[in-house]
Amino acid sequence: MSEAESAPTPAPGAETPGLPGPESMPDVEAAFAEIEVDSPLVGIIMGSANDKPKMQPAGKALEEAGIRYEVRVMSAHRTPELVVEYCKAAQMRGLKVIIAGAGMSAALPGVAAAHTSLPVIGVPIAGRNLGGIDALLAIAQMPPGVPVACMAVDGAKNAGLYAARIIGP
Repeated sequence: MSEAESAPTPAPGAETPGLPGPESMPDVEAAFAEIEVDSPLVGIIMGSANDKPKMQPAGKALEEAGIRYEVRVMSAHRTPELVVEYCKAAQMRGLKVIIAGAGMSAALPGVAAAHTSLPVIGVPIAGRNLGGIDALLAIAQMPPGVPVACMAVDGAKNAGLYAARIIGP
């Protein structure tokens, strides 16, 4: 029998000399709940830097509601690994909602929704050829189990307002 096997096991609730017992340790979650964190609550993502002017009204609506947000450019087609990584980590990082703007095939909102349990708001962005109808249909026609709230074409302001309602006061 080794030394580790022969050492007595303390009874549940028994204190180890020099260390506080379980009943005297503070509730860790309660301690962290009291800490004020300035992390963003909404992630605004878009498929191209060219989409920034169309997505700015979402940020403005969030600012007016006093809600912190972050903006990232990532593409479901050109940088899919970045999209997956961002969406999988979003909730752990404190995000409550993702707003995803995309034009043409508009895969970004659906890919985001497939990789997070957070609410995803899709903003179809008007393109050169079809005026955004292609993006609108791509976002609105999500398969069962991959929900995306769909705003109007270039409806970023409503996306920001909707995110604020989801987060609440």
